[in-house]
Amino acid sequence: TKYGIIADDTVAKLYGKQCMQSLEAAGIQSELIIFSHGEVNKTMATVASLASELAQQGFDRSDALIALGGGVTGDITGFLAAIYMRGIPFVQVPTTLLAQVDSSVGGKTGVDLPEGKNLVGVFYQPKIVYIDTDVLHTLPLDELRGGLAEVIKYGVIHDADFFSFLAQEREAVFALQQDTLTRLIARCCEIKAWVVEQDEREGGLRRILNFGHTIGHAVEAASDFQLIHGKAVAIGMCAVADLAVRTGYLQEGDAQAIKKLIEQYELPITIPTDLDRKVIKKYLLNDKKTVAGRVFYVLPQGIGKVMITDQVSEDAVDAVIACSGC
Repeated sequence: TKYGIIADDTVAKLYGKQCMQSLEAAGIQSELIIFSHGEVNKTMATVASLASELAQQGFDRSDALIALGGGVTGDITGFLAAIYMRGIPFVQVPTTLLAQVDSSVGGKTGVDLPEGKNLVGVFYQPKIVYIDTDVLHTLPLDELRGGLAEVIKYGVIHDADFFSFLAQEREAVFALQQDTLTRLIARCCEIKAWVVEQDEREGGLRRILNFGHTIGHAVEAASDFQLIHGKAVAIGMCAVADLAVRTGYLQEGDAQAIKKLIEQYELPITIPTDLDRKVIKKYLLNDKKTVAGRVFYVLPQGIGKVMITDQVSEDAVDAVIACSGC
């Protein structure tokens, strides 16, 4: 009957009115519902507040939601859609590169707790994902770089040719050339869809999508989310590349190739020296992918190939975390 457009206060100013007008022109009723931007607001309190707003505006099971925004908005809106009235449909309209290539596809939703990222959530698939590359022209450069970390991830875990493409097309990517962006985003979505189709609920293969995220999430949380997600993932990818070398699964040359590409895309490769390594370790052990106290790592074995293992010594992990940025 009507759509609730969920957007943060930044995106709402840019595209909220335009989205409502577009729906109105098609004869579709909508309401714009806004929350404060930032990972710090990806909480149960925000979801409860948005749910109350939906109830006050009379939303029921005949209605649906639109996630208009980046990864935080998509995670919150998907979770809200999954639990409001015990489940209503939602649509993803991602406005950041990170959301377009990664978080909008695959059905992961959820919020953070003080103990760690994404510890409360559900798998709940959007009915459709609409990606408009034009919105990237209003994306801050730092956020563009953050999204490119997730892009690089796909090359390392599954597609060496795509990894090479990224090395060759750096200037076109930063210039936001349409053909290059279309190819880049489409390939990332193809890889993620292929993985999710085989393992929707992360029982096995889907874990490869966490390359760089296990340590990255711990670094992000230890920074009190002052470090944006993509930069934390970039650091995490470099850290596990070092871990793979240290444990004998990866050649040093391949680790250097990964770090070089990450640096070419103006992303960090070491853990900031001011972050407490003990705090990082605490968050690492609280990672939602930890099973019976065992932390699973996605380790590269070469460009385009990774493995999943919980057989990594704590000493090796401690050494990588301690030495990163030395």
